[in-house]
Amino acid sequence: MPVFNGKTLAGWHKNPEKIGHGTGGSWKVENGVIAGEQDPPGSGNGGILLTDKTYGDFELLIDMKPDWGVCSGLFVRSNNQGQCFQMMVDYHDDGNVGHIYGEGTGGFNTRTFDIFGKYNDKKELVSLTTKPTKVAPPKAFTISGNDWVSAWKVGDWNTARLRVVGSPPQITTWINGRKVNEFNGQTFPGKGYDKVGITKLLGAKGRVAVQVHGGKGWPKGAKCRWRNVYVRELN
Repeated sequence: MPVFNGKTLAGWHKNPEKIGHGTGGSWKVENGVIAGEQDPPGSGNGGILLTDKTYGDFELLIDMKPDWGVCSGLFVRSNNQGQCFQMMVDYHDDGNVGHIYGEGTGGFNTRTFDIFGKYNDKKELVSLTTKPTKVAPPKAFTISGNDWVSAWKVGDWNTARLRVVGSPPQITTWINGRKVNEFNGQTFPGKGYDKVGITKLLGAKGRVAVQVHGGKGWPKGAKCRWRNVYVRELN
């Protein structure tokens, strides 16, 4: 079922109160695409855009096109304060796209590699490479860095799929049909993860959200873009 009509932000809202990333950021529909940036550009003021509806067990399909240098994210089981399970869309040097992070829920993460850009003489991004993280998380299914690079399309739209089931959830992520990561909320032993505390905080249902990260690391004028947003409820 589509949750974005391609014309307006009906069915969505910005964080209603100021959070750590800011008062909400700027969100507009541009040529059928949700475009998010800091408000005003380069100010450090970001935020999140959330669905009005909450979801329990579901699959999410969404196209994304972040500008290089942005730190964004795709939130599931989120509350209005942006506390959630996040699929990272940290599209910058030393970043990661596709692994799970505890946003406002302990800072745990499942990433096993970081991405880095390769540039031409004009300092334009032409391709990506990866390096292992300095401190790898507990072992779970994860795509290799080389396979991730082959799956990701630089300068183009990429399709993310997430499956979220259970409480605490098992979350599986795919990019362009390639499975990236499996997170098991029942058994994950990583640093910062508190199964009981997170389940009490977030419950079994939450919102889907997209993020404009606050702070000065977001390049002035850069945007994250989203389209073709579909949710299939499983319960």
